[in-house]
Amino acid sequence: MTSDDEPFEPPWETDDQDTFKAIDFSKIETPCYLIHLGALERNLKILADVKKRTGCKIMLALKGFAAWSTFPLIRKYLDGVCASSVNEAHLGREKFCGNDKTKEIVTFGPGYSEQEAKELTKYSDHIIFNSFSQWQRYKHIIQAANKKRKAKIDVGIRVNPEFVGGAEVDLYNPCAPNSRMGVTKANFDEFMLEGIDGLHFHVLCEQGAEQLQGALKDFERRFGKYISRMKWINFGGGHHITRRGYDVDLLCKLVNDFKKKYGVQVYLEPGEAVALNTGVLVASVLDTIKNGMDIAILDANAQCHMPDVLAMPYRPGIIGAGKPGQYHYTYRLGGNTCLSGDVIGDYSFTKPLKYGNRIVFLNMAIYTMVQNTTFNGVRLPSIALYDPKTKKIKVERKFGYGEYRRRLS
Repeated sequence: MTSDDEPFEPPWETDDQDTFKAIDFSKIETPCYLIHLGALERNLKILADVKKRTGCKIMLALKGFAAWSTFPLIRKYLDGVCASSVNEAHLGREKFCGNDKTKEIVTFGPGYSEQEAKELTKYSDHIIFNSFSQWQRYKHIIQAANKKRKAKIDVGIRVNPEFVGGAEVDLYNPCAPNSRMGVTKANFDEFMLEGIDGLHFHVLCEQGAEQLQGALKDFERRFGKYISRMKWINFGGGHHITRRGYDVDLLCKLVNDFKKKYGVQVYLEPGEAVALNTGVLVASVLDTIKNGMDIAILDANAQCHMPDVLAMPYRPGIIGAGKPGQYHYTYRLGGNTCLSGDVIGDYSFTKPLKYGNRIVFLNMAIYTMVQNTTFNGVRLPSIALYDPKTKKIKVERKFGYGEYRRRLS
């Protein structure tokens, strides 16, 4: 950690391919997600420094990264997890918090069933509702649970500040027109705030502190009169705090100014920032064919293993590869499913690809493992950890037929 008057500076760039240069990928059985514990701890130190400078609480968003074998490291630095479902809350309580009463579970979902609301009271320290109607419907469940608990469950309402510019793709924009996320000012009922401990907004996706500054202005303009009545305000996620060039000083100023103005606790819920550029997906070339251009078939795919490639669309970087035509040999990389559109993208290489060559996709720790599917019954990639201190790789989990079978009946 750093001294009180020195902000933490990352020792090397967050998106540097040299992070993985010491690893011999030819010895890794593929497909495999490999998480670099040194890179993960680097990110955590940046986040811990933000906590130290502001007194905010930072939670791991499990929707972005939930590799629980890394939780012993993460909980040294962060305050808990935010969950989007009963299963995530359960995982957070079991694998992250354990018996540590200082760690918290913050849960938000667009809608809960009555059974889910009851189950969430077993695991959650904060339960955030997407509407006042959900809060009124399940208020009695939380009140009953609080009579049995030593620590009270805090209740929050998610609001929609209708901020423009929080995400470049509408699929990931919580403030897109007709969004189902959060209560807008026009639908906000201040007479239902009794029993509400905090307000939550989440309007960003892979954005900088400058966008948060704009979002806070919209939030205060629409909901500022209620903030002083709250115990805490949750700024949600989408803060790319560990990305190269992110203005950490501005973030700290925004948080400190907000806390001083309103006297509330501030929560941040980054998912990507925790594991940004900490993992790779290692794949192997299964075959090369020609059809108008050179095509390589891999044992990993976009459809099941990196779905954002098709959903956003998103083009992941590859160690040692360039844009089409940048190097002498250009290939279209395709997956091993029967989906015709299972294409990862076009890349160029310095040498022709051959059977068995390793292809290493960058930034594959986030929104990959948590979104995997078993379409076509393809095998899920193994999950492994690389410890730079010992230079050893430990395979934490291998997947097979059982995962495919258990999802069906």
